[in-house]
Amino acid sequence: MSFCLCTGASLSCSFGAAPVPFSALPVPRVVISGRPAGAMTDMAPMLNIPPFGTCSSLANPTVASATAAALGVLTPMPCIPVPAGPWLNPAPKVIIGGQPAISDGSKLMCAWGGQISVQFAGQTCVQL
Repeated sequence: MSFCLCTGASLSCSFGAAPVPFSALPVPRVVISGRPAGAMTDMAPMLNIPPFGTCSSLANPTVASATAAALGVLTPMPCIPVPAGPWLNPAPKVIIGGQPAISDGSKLMCAWGGQISVQFAGQTCVQL
């Protein structure tokens, strides 16, 4: 069984330097343990997903440019997540705000090639 993702969950990116907290949209919806639950469309940079510190993906233009300027030495640059679509593997039988809920098994792809995954769902009482 998986757990429903809610505000305070911990996310990581395969090209990011540090884990970050997830924030569900701040609108009246389902609340789990006093925290808003996340839906498949909760993927906005800065609003739902803060930067992961620095990015080390050469697909990121700022990283590629800095690496070229450093004569090929990989030079990580500040991360701005760029989701390349909605969350994958949502919970289709649980609907929040008209959208499927997301769980600790859901993934989000970044346009720079990274995979954003859940380290901790933010709660341990509601299983999907």
